Amino acid sequence: MTGIAVATVQCPVVADPARNAEAIVRAMRAAAAKGARVVHTPEAALSGYVEAQVRSWNGCDFAAVRTGLLRIADEARRLGVWVAVGSAHPLTAPNRPHNSVYVICDQGRIAGRYDKRFCSFRETRDWYTPGFEPFAFTVDGVRFACAICIEVKFPELFVAAAADGVEVMLVSSYSREPMDAVLAQAHAAAGTMWLSYAVPVDASTACASRMFGPDGGELARARRGRSQVLVTTVDRADPAWEIPLRRARPWRAEAREGSAYRAARVDDPRSRNRTAV
Repeated sequence: MTGIAVATVQCPVVADPARNAEAIVRAMRAAAAKGARVVHTPEAALSGYVEAQVRSWNGCDFAAVRTGLLRIADEARRLGVWVAVGSAHPLTAPNRPHNSVYVICDQGRIAGRYDKRFCSFRETRDWYTPGFEPFAFTVDGVRFACAICIEVKFPELFVAAAADGVEVMLVSSYSREPMDAVLAQAHAAAGTMWLSYAVPVDASTACASRMFGPDGGELARARRGRSQVLVTTVDRADPAWEIPLRRARPWRAEAREGSAYRAARVDDPRSRNRTAV
């Protein structure tokens, strides 16, 4: 097998984690029926997002979040899929939660968790504890990594992911800014990687979920305001990706490292003299 199917989920997010878990499970079943191996949900898809659904952490039912996560994990095992679930992750009181993506493997275990590093000013001040580490994982030989919402405005995350061999970025978002999808598309092109951009149904009226290819081209887009599961095959052996994957990607890595240019450097006074005509 040379390809792996990735599902980009556009699901409803409400204040009740049990209902959110039900929506995620439905999406997982739809994705698995289409052959998906990895299912990717929006930011805070399980817990609800701050101010949109969560008015205070005291009002967030973290017991229901945990129950929902266990249900999703059991479904992942039953379906044989991996799932990246956006959710708040509670810390020990009085510390604020992380804004996270749980990654659950096809055996129904939590394989790891990504905690949003570049939180917005208001998130850091009022709502979340930032994370400090990247998180990558491998499914069927394909390397994945996560980013969350406003992190599309920090290109260094995507440059570092590409240097780490990441082939598919999963960007979970709750953004209503169309420019964020443009930035996501640009990172796919610059990093020569597939990029799944998942938003919830209510945010999709401004900017729908989509999947980009390693040349930056849009491969699939959800309809605005609708629950939908996009399934895209990620296949590095596909001849369509000859230029971005087998030419541009290794060349850009060499260029960033500098060896491509050190060998071409010359010792010429006209090069050193910046005022020469």
